[in-house]
Amino acid sequence: MPTIRDANGLLRHGLISEHALPEIARVAEQYAVAITPAIQHQIIQPNDPVAKQFIPSSSELVNAPEELGDPIADAPFTPVSGITHRYPDRVLLKITHMCPVYCRFCFRRELVGPGKQMLNASELDEALNYIRNNEKIWEVIFSGGDPLIMPAKKLRPIMTALDAMEHVKVIRFHTRVPIVSPELITHELIDALRVRTPVWIVVHTNHSQEIGQAAQDALCCLSAGGFPLLSQTVLLKGVNDTPQALESLFRTLVANRVKPYYLHHGDLAKGTSHFRTSISHGQQLMRQLRGNTSGTCQPLYVLDIPGGHGKVPIGPAYIKEDRGAYLVTDPWDKLHAYPPSP
Repeated sequence: MPTIRDANGLLRHGLISEHALPEIARVAEQYAVAITPAIQHQIIQPNDPVAKQFIPSSSELVNAPEELGDPIADAPFTPVSGITHRYPDRVLLKITHMCPVYCRFCFRRELVGPGKQMLNASELDEALNYIRNNEKIWEVIFSGGDPLIMPAKKLRPIMTALDAMEHVKVIRFHTRVPIVSPELITHELIDALRVRTPVWIVVHTNHSQEIGQAAQDALCCLSAGGFPLLSQTVLLKGVNDTPQALESLFRTLVANRVKPYYLHHGDLAKGTSHFRTSISHGQQLMRQLRGNTSGTCQPLYVLDIPGGHGKVPIGPAYIKEDRGAYLVTDPWDKLHAYPPSP
């Protein structure tokens, strides 16, 4: 079963109708399409929570006034190709703009896709030298594109170079590969990633239906390989914007040794307004999760402020001051008095 990469492929696999083909072809001309065999296997019907994330929709042709081509302002914080340096102690290292799948809500959707390959040798050297010469950089975060789409033989020298930088104390990978292309999690890849510097892996997944047996096996291989696993999820209308969907996802992740890390409010990427919920709805969902699920299943609900101003927590508040004392709301929305500090 091949990866689907265009509107005609979607039609052949019964994921869109012939009536929808012209508009979906227009979307595919603007934003990359790829649906791997692993994800095709997890799609039960063309409008289910997995399908909605990867099958193009004519709604993507609608751009809301507030939507942006670079919603979190990567460009102003790019001193050299492949580096985004927004925070003092960490940088993004983007070695490729290719992904095994293309999410329909991606905040870098105008930058990723076929023809936008990995950094060339001189660009990679310049990016590594930037990190080498900035001793305040404590953490290097592989992003992209999906860094784990790269072969082990290409990742190994990059890992060796970073491992030799004394000031780099943590390496982090953000990836969808274990979920959408689990066959790429090989012993050779694990060996290439295993260096003296601690390596953390943040897995992108948005619904428990994505996590089939092959994905669970890939996560097991990574955790057995010694890598701490976190997860990153985007809150998506019609996909996971119910307490039941989020609870199922986070329980599934924890049961597979993955700690939920971030629940992202949807970014203002072009053509994605049909996916965004209100912030108040996201806060209510977080309230409903609190108390009903283990603390290990609780991510941090965050907003990446447009314009490159960074991520901030936007979850519900549980405490407020009241005449010198405090009122605290429990997970079941009941108020309790708490005395003032001495």
